[in-house]
Amino acid sequence: MKDMSNKFPNPFPEKAPNWVKKILKNDKGLGDTVERITTKTGIKKAVDYVSEKTGKDCGCQKRRQYLNSRFKYN
Repeated sequence: MKDMSNKFPNPFPEKAPNWVKKILKNDKGLGDTVERITTKTGIKKAVDYVSEKTGKDCGCQKRRQYLNSRFKYN
């Protein structure tokens, strides 16, 4: 098989670009990013509504904490 490593740039640079750092500056890890995206898109509001109507916890905080502990940004 032909070596293609020189043809394509590394999709995972060691240092994040400045625009990424600016967006993620307040996020401790992946959990914070997921929460911010779901809040901005309205998904969190829908999940909270269903959670309230069913009386079941959605598990959002536990998931956020887990993702932050597993995928830290610093």
